[in-house]
Amino acid sequence: MTAANWGPPPDLPDTPCYLNGEFTELRNARVSVLDRGFIFGDGVYEVLPCYAGKAFRFEQHMARLDRSLAELRIPNPLARAEWLAIADRLARSLQGSHGTAHQLIYIQVTRGVAMRDHAMPAGLRPTVFVMASEMKLTSPAQREHGVACVCANDFRWEKAHIKSTSLLGAVLARQISVDAGAVETVMFRGDHLSEAASSNVWVVKDGVVMGPPNDNLLLEGIRFGLIEEICQTLGLRFELRPITRAEVLDADELLLSSATKEVLPITRLDGQPVGHGAHRGRPGPTYARLYAGYQQAVAALSA
Repeated sequence: MTAANWGPPPDLPDTPCYLNGEFTELRNARVSVLDRGFIFGDGVYEVLPCYAGKAFRFEQHMARLDRSLAELRIPNPLARAEWLAIADRLARSLQGSHGTAHQLIYIQVTRGVAMRDHAMPAGLRPTVFVMASEMKLTSPAQREHGVACVCANDFRWEKAHIKSTSLLGAVLARQISVDAGAVETVMFRGDHLSEAASSNVWVVKDGVVMGPPNDNLLLEGIRFGLIEEICQTLGLRFELRPITRAEVLDADELLLSSATKEVLPITRLDGQPVGHGAHRGRPGPTYARLYAGYQQAVAALSA
């Protein structure tokens, strides 16, 4: 088989994207096989949710992109105004051409193209890739009944705070829940909660909303700050501290958060119902309040 036979599949979507200064369709985008993102996973990414074409928590996403790039010693190739202009154009283009209600903007920056060498070459031009896709929100049934998750040991590296494109650990962790017919994999480092494969995890006990501390062992989700703000508005206590496996198993409520899940209740963990009393195995009252607060924050985009 010749190299010419290895073209893109014919069903690759015609959704809009941006690559190194040019707007094109996804089916036409090309990156060198010597790009360090392809060879080493030497790059970072962000996923920016857009509601009706409007970017949500843009400044917070850009601040995390800056942190990740700094950790990899990759200069940010664009100013924030440029990132916003690209995201805005792609989101509105997808909204207009494909009729999507909400959009996800995927941003990837790699170190660039160089001959293969583990050492970081100086002076490379970073590769910048941005694409738009439809944001598919959680179904009404999952919101009404909650979702099932499974537990696993967190076997990933110790720099989980970098939003790196090297996501093999997350892929393997997520497949654990797929194989079990569950929505997410809740991970523990030793006896302490870290995060899920592609979400953050929250524990509610006696009205207190708790999450693991922001350190190098987990990715600080953009919803960390948002959930803290919502808790302050609602008068709920909010704590970031080490959380043991026993506390997770004894929680009144367990929640997931991410760009597409927003806030989502876990109602079964390893086949066992979550919670106690009337709310055992059902979404609880704290989830309902947090989700309502989240929707208010989204609605403020149009205010």
